[in-house]
Amino acid sequence: MSITTRAAVVESGGAPFTLSDVVLDDPAPHEAVVRLVAAGLCHTDLGVASGGLPFPLPGVLGHEGAGVVESVGSAVTGVAPGDHVVLSFTSCGDCRNCHGGHPAYCATWLPLNLIGGRRADGSSTVSRDGEPLGGHFFGQSSFAERALVDERSLVKVDPGVPLASIAPLGCGVQTGVGAVWNVLKPATGSTIVVLGAGAVGLSAVMAAALTPATTIIAVDRIAERLQLAKELGATHTVDAGGTPLGEAVAEITGGRGADGVVETTGNTAVLRQGVDALAARGTLVVVGAPPFGSEVALDVNGLLGGKRIVGLTLGDSETQAFIPALVELVKEGRLPLHRLIGTYPFADIDQAVRDMTAGRTIKPVLIF
Repeated sequence: MSITTRAAVVESGGAPFTLSDVVLDDPAPHEAVVRLVAAGLCHTDLGVASGGLPFPLPGVLGHEGAGVVESVGSAVTGVAPGDHVVLSFTSCGDCRNCHGGHPAYCATWLPLNLIGGRRADGSSTVSRDGEPLGGHFFGQSSFAERALVDERSLVKVDPGVPLASIAPLGCGVQTGVGAVWNVLKPATGSTIVVLGAGAVGLSAVMAAALTPATTIIAVDRIAERLQLAKELGATHTVDAGGTPLGEAVAEITGGRGADGVVETTGNTAVLRQGVDALAARGTLVVVGAPPFGSEVALDVNGLLGGKRIVGLTLGDSETQAFIPALVELVKEGRLPLHRLIGTYPFADIDQAVRDMTAGRTIKPVLIF
């Protein structure tokens, strides 16, 4: 039976989020209805809402949901009504990368998550006044009081952990943590540089602090965020508006350079500086996403010392194992996400957007 719920709808590119009654489709066999308790706001949501990506609008966004399962489709086996869940990206489950434990590189990832707006079979998950809306965003579209969620987006979590404290695990946090743990995998004594101290960058700093890396350098222009980075585990900070990055890293490392760099800003000039700051055999992980078609010039001879540049989506994580581990770290206080979060009533979503855009809140979390 279809469900009417309240959702934040983006009517067209550049338009604000407006609350509206929408109707969820009947759950398919591999879907569940989730009552949202909290949902993180991510720069990807803002990029789509601005019209920067070809997602069908009007539509319902949101991809860092957390809530309680209300009902499940006939083929759902991993969760049951009453379970607490974090919502993350979806994937086909059948391609080579899904079978290999890398669902973030699913062969159908883009249409299933970011630009399709519908199920894989082309059907709509949400409508208004009889007209289909863009939905199925990351398999969830969680800017709504209830969401129709793809089974592969559902991650069952410890019900003893407040859902508002772990909603950001679905995207931003697992991206920053995964960049360090799943790609860089720091060896003892490593130097890690994190470019940008937003939610993803600070998640990378916290992740690096839980590894054998001994030098963790956070880079940003905002003094308050650099101070927070030090409190979360950075051993050094660099003001991006001051000493050039390469000189600052060379001074800190005695001229050796960085073993790993996490680039979260989406600025191609910053990316280039990060590559130049790498030590021999160092790796830069590209996390920040500039506009489609952006290119960066590199010194080819500078790469011949074994430098690597690796693109990353969603931390290259296998969510069913990765997210519960992060939840446990939050529960134990070893991943202090609360230092990043500012909460807002769902009706104040536009204020949350403004505060995030202005840098007043690192990670807004909407409360339902």
